[in-house]
Amino acid sequence: VFLALSYATVYLIYMRFRNTYDSENDTFRVEFLLVPVIGLSFLENYSFTPLEILWTFSIFLEAVAIMPQLFMITKTGEAESITTHYLFFLGLYRALYIGNWVWRYHTEGFFDQIAVVSGVVQTIFYCDFFYLYFTKVLRGRGKMTLPMPV
Repeated sequence: VFLALSYATVYLIYMRFRNTYDSENDTFRVEFLLVPVIGLSFLENYSFTPLEILWTFSIFLEAVAIMPQLFMITKTGEAESITTHYLFFLGLYRALYIGNWVWRYHTEGFFDQIAVVSGVVQTIFYCDFFYLYFTKVLRGRGKMTLPMPV
């Protein structure tokens, strides 16, 4: 089911909703994320096996995957209301994971250094966005605009 939904999502993005893609403002170089994440997943993992390296890669990539969207918001200087709500709840999901990790450490003594560090890094990336979300979007202004676009 997960794979089918993933393929359906990719189809919808690249076929059905192709005309909504903002190629003019999407100038983020993804290789600046992928190359360091690939290298780091080979250097920092719990065992040097293909499955462990891929799992570590997915955790590290999730931590920085929001960067292209945040870059585009910074570049254009604004974001649609639905986009800001989506990003807020995506960041909230990750921030709640930190609470889960604290709870698991307290009750089970379990600590996953790779997941915790990646989650903290991802939450830090969201902090500036959270500030703008609370000060602008929740005041009822539809679109979120930044003080000065790049």
